[in-house]
Amino acid sequence: MATNRITHAAFLNDLAATMSDNRFEAAGDHVTARPRSTAEVAAFVSCCARYNIAIVPVGGDTGLSGGTNLPANRPAARLSLNRMSAIRSVDPDRWTMTVEAGVTIEAIQDAATEAGRAFAPDWGARGTATIGGAISTDAGGTNVVRYGNMRENILGIEVVLADGTIWDGLRALRKDSSGYDLKQLFIGGEGTLGVVTAAVVRLVPATPHRATALVALAGLDQLAAFVEHVRTAATDTVTALELMSDEGIRTAADRFDLSHPLPGRASHHVLVSLRAGTPVTDALSELLKTAAEWGLISDAAVAVSADQESALWRFRELQSPTESRPEVVADSLKYDIAVPLDHVGALLHRSQAVVDESGTNARIHAFGHVGDGNIHLYVLAGADIEGFRSVRETVRTDIDDLVFELGGTLSAEHGVGTLLRDRVGPQKSAIEWELMRRVKDTFDPANLFNPEKMLPEVQSPT
Repeated sequence: MATNRITHAAFLNDLAATMSDNRFEAAGDHVTARPRSTAEVAAFVSCCARYNIAIVPVGGDTGLSGGTNLPANRPAARLSLNRMSAIRSVDPDRWTMTVEAGVTIEAIQDAATEAGRAFAPDWGARGTATIGGAISTDAGGTNVVRYGNMRENILGIEVVLADGTIWDGLRALRKDSSGYDLKQLFIGGEGTLGVVTAAVVRLVPATPHRATALVALAGLDQLAAFVEHVRTAATDTVTALELMSDEGIRTAADRFDLSHPLPGRASHHVLVSLRAGTPVTDALSELLKTAAEWGLISDAAVAVSADQESALWRFRELQSPTESRPEVVADSLKYDIAVPLDHVGALLHRSQAVVDESGTNARIHAFGHVGDGNIHLYVLAGADIEGFRSVRETVRTDIDDLVFELGGTLSAEHGVGTLLRDRVGPQKSAIEWELMRRVKDTFDPANLFNPEKMLPEVQSPT
């Protein structure tokens, strides 16, 4: 029978000698190590390698794709990096900060602010999510449209490799053409190639001036043109373009006793945020005026205070059904999709058509980072839950196929983990998957790190 039990007494004895001061826990069938230093991580990895114990790295454990699940078919131990929470240095003159893997995103943001700088990546779980986990999944968030994914915000990393070797790649260079950019293999690698223990993160100028508006689109067909208008008119200041449906806003308003900022009947809205070192209020007003004249938007609510801005962002944070409609989540389908920018409208229209063809009263609920093409899409079951359950897998497969047809991905910022591992195969060619497996075999020939994640299983020839 498949098991992940730790049965090697010698392994536990060696681990006790390696991880003193209660830095590992053995409870029943499971072991969790909680090192305080890179040297301890290396010692732990070496110990696991000697006994062929798989290692599952864990950061803030806020992932949504099963990336920290224990493997089913071999002994494994969890490696929690939450005690490695030191900010090693803040270097405003270099526009960098060096942090250990267990530092939270919020702590990095706060330290950057104190130094007169900013750390750009941001999302709702900032107080729990750690930089190590964010690097592992190449996390995105609300500011990607201006500052890029985690990849664009990491200059160097420190990694423990499968034999316990420590690679110190903590360089603060913006330009380095001296060879392969090895750090990029670990960013988004979901802990399958090594354990990231520290990173040099990129800091950006602080943006004390901001302007935010919730815009009612004249129609979903105007979405692409409106996004193009904002990105062109506010190239250097736009930080966020967030799509919300009117149904999602109304649901949040009803559930949490909030006032709808635009109580008209537009089907979709976009939250626009401009930030800069100098005032941007006039720029936002001019941008919205032009959009209205061109027939792209029908209304707008502009925040005139910090409280109003927070209220608008509150609606964005409540778009997920896990926040506003937890009772429907169990029977829903959940997607973290990215498609080319000009295909977002087609994704929403055609995914609803897929649901309509299922013959149930299910519906699409979509929201997210429309400025970079990343849409969080749910298929919510209606009153006929049993009917939806009977067609659920067909709907899922059809939407998967639609995403691939549109040149998109099923994993934009949440990772592949176990949730998508069996579904992402058609997204890439056979040679691309083979190249990735060769990288895995080179860095981790014993499949020590986070097995049964990300890479689809090799299909046997028929």
